[in-house]
Amino acid sequence: MMRYVLRRLLASVPVVCVASFILFWAVRATFDPLAKLRQSVDPEALRRETLRLGLDRSLPEQYLLWVKGFVRGDWGTSTRTGGAVLPMVGDALGTTLQLILWGVALAVVLALAIGLYSAARQYSAGDHVLTGLSYLGVAMPAFWFGLVLIQVLAVWPKQQFGLADPPLYFVGLHSVGHSGLDLDYLRHLALPVVTLTVGLVASWSRFGRATLLEALSSDYVRTARAKGVPRRRILLRHALRNALAPFVTVVAMDAAALVGGLVVTEQIYSIPGMGKLFLASLETGDVFVLLPWMFVVAIAVILFNLLADLSYALLDPRVVLR
Repeated sequence: MMRYVLRRLLASVPVVCVASFILFWAVRATFDPLAKLRQSVDPEALRRETLRLGLDRSLPEQYLLWVKGFVRGDWGTSTRTGGAVLPMVGDALGTTLQLILWGVALAVVLALAIGLYSAARQYSAGDHVLTGLSYLGVAMPAFWFGLVLIQVLAVWPKQQFGLADPPLYFVGLHSVGHSGLDLDYLRHLALPVVTLTVGLVASWSRFGRATLLEALSSDYVRTARAKGVPRRRILLRHALRNALAPFVTVVAMDAAALVGGLVVTEQIYSIPGMGKLFLASLETGDVFVLLPWMFVVAIAVILFNLLADLSYALLDPRVVLR
């Protein structure tokens, strides 16, 4: 397996290089790193900054300079905040990964439970109800659902019962003076995680139901039934085990997309994650943040896809990694 991992990582290097060069070209063609400085009346300062950033060189040379700086950890300085880009992206990535961890873990448990129930009781009243709710969850816009949750679970109880603080917070992940995994953290985390989880559960439960139904119609399941194996054991030890491999693959790929795809959720709840950082940098044309942000997201997608392949082999012994 280690040889397979090393081979996949080496094969990913050209993909990362091509993707990063395209991103570098697109960002440089769209935004001017010296836009703010060009508004000044000091041409000498503009010339010095152009030479310092290597903007007087060709695009391939600029790209190589940027890659060298990225590898060394010199990601530049944000034109929006004036701070170093590396800790900005690192902090934002850590915050987003917290949301992904809690949201994906909860969504996996709920989706598998719903998928098992629907597959075991296909076309029952409960299956029809869960199917309808899943369609509703897929169609429901995240921004609308998030605002509804804020109003119903935070604002309304505080106004209705005259509370000093709302039962659930909806700004950031910590109150002032709090840190770590405490009750304050959980009260901040509840609403954004529910907002994220609903959409994931809606789609993953449908996929889980489909894969479980396919497994239940397999020859080995019919053989187990003919031998008198209990229904519960057939579901959990035979059907679920074989349905987990494609399910985990979908979960890993969707989780990779979430690294840079929580823009709406983080914006609604004012969470300083990757999505909020991207939106703020895009609005101000902060090239020095946008480039590392896109590169980190691209690497995350490749790593999550690698994890999906590894999990597929671990869950299904018929798959051999070569």
